[in-house]
Amino acid sequence: MKVILASASPRRKELLKRLYSDFEIIPADVDETLPEDVGIEFAPLFLAATKADKIAETYPDDLIIAADTVVICDGKLYGKPKDKQEAKEMLSSLSGKTHKVITGCCISIGENTTCFAEESFVTFFDLNGREIDEYIATGEPMGKAGAYAIQGIGTLLVEKIDGDYNNIVGLPIAKLKREISELLEQIS
Repeated sequence: MKVILASASPRRKELLKRLYSDFEIIPADVDETLPEDVGIEFAPLFLAATKADKIAETYPDDLIIAADTVVICDGKLYGKPKDKQEAKEMLSSLSGKTHKVITGCCISIGENTTCFAEESFVTFFDLNGREIDEYIATGEPMGKAGAYAIQGIGTLLVEKIDGDYNNIVGLPIAKLKREISELLEQIS
């Protein structure tokens, strides 16, 4: 049985190395458009399950780990910014507020699947326009949910966190380890 990470995220790859020294990376090429009946709180679970299902079609007997992370603030979903202007709008709206980071994870082996979501809360300092512009100039906000990377320079925007730090980075490995163990016990 191979272990497959259904993600191209370098952050998830680094985190998963803490659980497995040997695994393959096979990103799931899926449409990330949410159906209208999927609420934003369930978006990461829906997307993680969609990714796991896609990879399981080709690798039905392997352990597949899929994940998706979203940022939610004031009832709005913050994905990856499409450009610098959108990154500035996201960071400005997160400034001085607490937002929720949810990572949905889906683990599957053959017909056996389990999914879970982990929530953490991040509070940003009040950010001025200069701080936001300087951060955007680093290029780090691009490709990151909520337009920041807590494990990088984005940590300087954060006043406090409540919850699993690794969840905010993109993979709640402590809970993931337990969920994988439970799934493997059920199968054996």
